[in-house]
Amino acid sequence: MLQECIENLITDPNGTYIDATLGGGGHTLAILNQLDSRATVFGVDQDQQAIDAASQLIGEDPRCTILKGNFGYLSTLLPPSFRGQVAGILLDLGVSTHQLKEADRGFSFQQEGPLDMRMGTYMGLTAYDVVNTYDYKRLRDIIFHYGEERGSRKIAQSIIDARPVETTQELSSIISEQVNHKFRTKSLARVFQAIRIEVNQELVVLKQVLQQGLELLGSGGRIVVMSYHSLEDRLVKNFMKSGNFEGIIKKDFYGNPVCPLTPINRQVITPNDYEIDRNPASRSAKLRVAVKIGDPGS
Repeated sequence: MLQECIENLITDPNGTYIDATLGGGGHTLAILNQLDSRATVFGVDQDQQAIDAASQLIGEDPRCTILKGNFGYLSTLLPPSFRGQVAGILLDLGVSTHQLKEADRGFSFQQEGPLDMRMGTYMGLTAYDVVNTYDYKRLRDIIFHYGEERGSRKIAQSIIDARPVETTQELSSIISEQVNHKFRTKSLARVFQAIRIEVNQELVVLKQVLQQGLELLGSGGRIVVMSYHSLEDRLVKNFMKSGNFEGIIKKDFYGNPVCPLTPINRQVITPNDYEIDRNPASRSAKLRVAVKIGDPGS
């Protein structure tokens, strides 16, 4: 949904924009192609491989600055002068296709690799640590809450019984033995997703980037978020609706609703059949857009 992202993001051709999930640089390049000479674009990523690929794709464009870091610390990565001045922020969440294809990153249950799953290699916790050191309750809860996997009890216990677990294929075999063959692929995807979310603290940093992004946006600035599973989408939906993650709309002294954002679309934007045919991985994508209308109480 590249076109939908760009159309909803850009309102000022000379404004400042942030692609907080730089990846290979495709979205950033598309943003730059729609902007004039006085515009500024920041691309943020914690993966050095992604930064190298994006730098090659974008080339020497003076309008673009690439910052290495976790987008959960967006407000500290950008110079203070941009606070309240940003016209648009783009977030394309989840693991990238490049990361999934790199077997030695350990993201894929379909390839042999080490239990890593770190999106930024400077991070301390790895999938190996989660799989081999977490106690039963903690492991079970991660698989159930982050993976939404009903077989979390059996899977957690089987992992503990099989320790030490060294590789992605060892882990896949353990999980496969505990689930119905008919649903094997879905269960594998859910458990690997759960461990990846824990390793990278994805829901924590998503909350951080949404809150900090709001502070960086100027009045009328937009935040565009593409998510790929219900845990992310629920947080994004609630935040855009209410300014908090519980979805509770607060009211002022006179009973008027107070929210710093207004969703642009009544319904979530999803890929059409043509895009799904071209890119099956986009099937679960959900795009939400909101505009900043001012700070609460202003």
